[in-house]
Amino acid sequence: MDVDVGIVAQRDNERAHELADALVDALERESESVVVDESTGDAIDAPGVPVAEMATCDIVVSIGGDGTLLFVAREVDSTPILGVNLGEVGFLNAVAPADAIEVVTDVVARLRNREALEERTLCRLRATGLEGEWTLEPALNEVVVHGPRRGHGGGATIEVRVGGQLYAESHADGVLVATPTGSTAYNLSEGGPVVHPTVDALVVTQMAATDAMPPLVLDPGAELTLSISGSDTAYAISDGRNRRRLEPPATVSVSLADDPVTLVGPEANFVAGLEKLE
Repeated sequence: MDVDVGIVAQRDNERAHELADALVDALERESESVVVDESTGDAIDAPGVPVAEMATCDIVVSIGGDGTLLFVAREVDSTPILGVNLGEVGFLNAVAPADAIEVVTDVVARLRNREALEERTLCRLRATGLEGEWTLEPALNEVVVHGPRRGHGGGATIEVRVGGQLYAESHADGVLVATPTGSTAYNLSEGGPVVHPTVDALVVTQMAATDAMPPLVLDPGAELTLSISGSDTAYAISDGRNRRRLEPPATVSVSLADDPVTLVGPEANFVAGLEKLE
């Protein structure tokens, strides 16, 4: 079968652009169809397409840090992604730059020959308003509900309910709900636990709560709501990027999104990544 490959390199990263250029050459020598994102195209003097158009590709290669892969995942939905790590930690990007050409061409050859690939799926979260009146883009790391701002005078009263039962109610900067992938990000900086990527769970962590409860690990299918009051304005935020302004009192439902992210290729060394965290 013919294989369509998309390549997205970290913006303004010369090393990423050089590697993208080398990958394009290697794949085109194998007569594969390759497209790069617009920013990379400008850098290597090649035609580029919006990353969202790569959703029709058979595989997308992300070159950069975990942030680059998060961006790619938002744009291509369930299209398989292979991450090449140019970042510091690399929980999502398993391939070293020196191995990139060999690994990518091997994965593409396996696709062409219809061979099975090493795949793993990462769950995403969906935040919705009461009765589904609005929905944020899916979050691979976390959903956060917080008051008008962080810090003194900026919090709100946030109630956490699981299956309709009250778990916590306190004045707090906010509450975040993290996936295992996101447990090493914002959740960890707020004192939440690290969750191994093979564990099927979600974590609820309060942020600077006056009457804090311990972080709560939940079954991902649990009915979870966050209700916010006591402030003029609040926000629901998906992966620190997509946000919805709320007018308290307001309730946000957090559940699993329908489409997980699919990673292919070698698996990142989770323990080695933890050792790089400061």
